[in-house]
Amino acid sequence: MANIDYKKCPQNDKFEFAFIGRSNVGKSSLINMLTNHKGLAKTSSQPGKTQKIIHFFINNSWYLVDLPGFGFAKISKTMRAEFSKMTKDYLLKRENLACVFLLIDSRIEPQKIDLEFMEWLGENRVPFVIVFTKTDKLKSLELPQKIEIYKKTLLETWETLPEIFITSAEKKIGTEELLDYIGKVMKIV
Repeated sequence: MANIDYKKCPQNDKFEFAFIGRSNVGKSSLINMLTNHKGLAKTSSQPGKTQKIIHFFINNSWYLVDLPGFGFAKISKTMRAEFSKMTKDYLLKRENLACVFLLIDSRIEPQKIDLEFMEWLGENRVPFVIVFTKTDKLKSLELPQKIEIYKKTLLETWETLPEIFITSAEKKIGTEELLDYIGKVMKIV
């Protein structure tokens, strides 16, 4: 189910877990890994394919929500502003949004756009966790170093860190941990 207005999304009677990240972060691949459905979310070498709020009903109990990415997708400033408003309206106004999974490419240094988005989530009290993607592309010693750099950067402005997950859609790493976390959140909220 795809919409451009949060008011037209499914009824507020099930938990929603939203996935978002910069364009080309591997969001569609991660969603396909989590659902064990190779073609559920459209993957592409061209960033910016997700242009609506897309709800996938999972196990007759919760919604996985695919949000448009942000960053360097080749779209006009007008479209970028529309996507930003649509996404922020959804994140602020969906009563049954349980958690946002913010995807970060593990291979790159902390990016201003990601850090600013985290600040916005924090300032608006939107619960979120960090999901590092594409970890299979790093050497085994590089991954802990990259994660540590990210943690240090965050601790410059954050008192405590959000929960952090390590994933690789290609190697199927992190599926169980993410699904377990979703299950825990549904029991707590």
